[in-house]
Amino acid sequence: PPEEVEDASEPTKRDRSHLENTLKLNEDKPADDFSGVLQRLRKIYHASIKPLEQSYRYNELRQHEITDGEITSKPMVLFLGPWSVGKSSMINYLLGLDDTPYQLYTGAEPTTSEFTVIMHGPKLKTIEGIVMAADSARSFSPLEKFGQNFLEKLIGIEVPHKLLERVTFVDTPGIIENRKQQERGYPFNDVCQWFIDRADLIFVVFDPTKLDVGLELEMLFRQLKGRESQIRIILNKADSLATQELMRVYGALFWSLAPLINVTEPPRVYVSSFWPHEYNPDTHKDLFLREEISLLEDLNQVIENRMENKIAFIRQHAIRVRIHALLVDRYLQTYKDKMTFFSDGDLVFRDIVEDPDKFFIFKSILAKTNVSKFDLPNREAYKDFFGINPITSFKLLSQQCSYMGGCFLDKIEKAITRELPDLLGSIGLGKKPNVLSCDVTGCGETPKNRYKKP
Repeated sequence: PPEEVEDASEPTKRDRSHLENTLKLNEDKPADDFSGVLQRLRKIYHASIKPLEQSYRYNELRQHEITDGEITSKPMVLFLGPWSVGKSSMINYLLGLDDTPYQLYTGAEPTTSEFTVIMHGPKLKTIEGIVMAADSARSFSPLEKFGQNFLEKLIGIEVPHKLLERVTFVDTPGIIENRKQQERGYPFNDVCQWFIDRADLIFVVFDPTKLDVGLELEMLFRQLKGRESQIRIILNKADSLATQELMRVYGALFWSLAPLINVTEPPRVYVSSFWPHEYNPDTHKDLFLREEISLLEDLNQVIENRMENKIAFIRQHAIRVRIHALLVDRYLQTYKDKMTFFSDGDLVFRDIVEDPDKFFIFKSILAKTNVSKFDLPNREAYKDFFGINPITSFKLLSQQCSYMGGCFLDKIEKAITRELPDLLGSIGLGKKPNVLSCDVTGCGETPKNRYKKP
């Protein structure tokens, strides 16, 4: 019968030239060398941000320490989504790994049970998670805190590919496996959150033939809050449906995602089939190819802006550290004002922590320091924070000064208002001055009257 003949012939592969052109893989020019900028960024971080961070134990509030590996790491692209939607196939396709010994396993069953980090290396090799976490030069050492069970589910693959000189891919286990956290043996959601917090681009991949937006997905989008600008939704395997069907699925996907992503502008959705084979006949090949090229341009944009993003990320971190220090200082000042010779320190402080508003702690920060109220951390977080760190173990900001080194607060403010913006300027950021305007982030000390004519 004729069917057998069909199976014998390999499906034809599509031309890859658009991949190479859009991602500039054929250009021999050396990748921009930002090592000087990175050195300066590390210096600003260690000299002006870290002392305040350590002095007020910021890491215990947000569980986010910045390692040198993270400052120098490449942009990270994270692939999330239910199992068997084509995440691994998409990575194989982008890197041309198909039919090589290092292609990621793909198939109809849930195949990826590990977090797989695909990075650049001189030759193809795999690296155990335990080794990756032990190497402090890589940005993965903080993953040790998730325990040995997790490290066994972490694997690195080094591939000598031009694209990986500038970006790292992370493939994740499918979310919608009906497995409880306990069965996984490690805190799956916390691990996902760790990667989400560090990703420069997050591809959430769907298969149009199984669109069930269940609880796991709701959980995922809860974790993606605040990262909306990094999210791209991919409706993969689009050539497996007839046009009319595809339009229905596209509508259904938006309908089910709308309540999960509450932002004013809808997320970008790419509709295509991200794998090397020819699109099915009688489907919208031109559309799929254009969508794929848009996605590649998106990826390229992240690579081109990697240095700006890195500096902006460190600056955002500095703003949070500064707010935290101002708050702890305020709690401490209030405590000292309320203490008399006869009062019981614990009781006095418990009163302040239970109801900071009674003492205008958060309000005074807003009034005096030009912090946006949207940047203020949650009051509840400070109950936990002071539960572990007694208030008497901190010093006032006014006492954190030295004759030679200056004051911690002045240094972090100088980093936020001058040094980091200058560093951005030095890599030619004439095009986006608004990112750093102090009106938006409130980096000055005195609130400005925005209604006064200049």
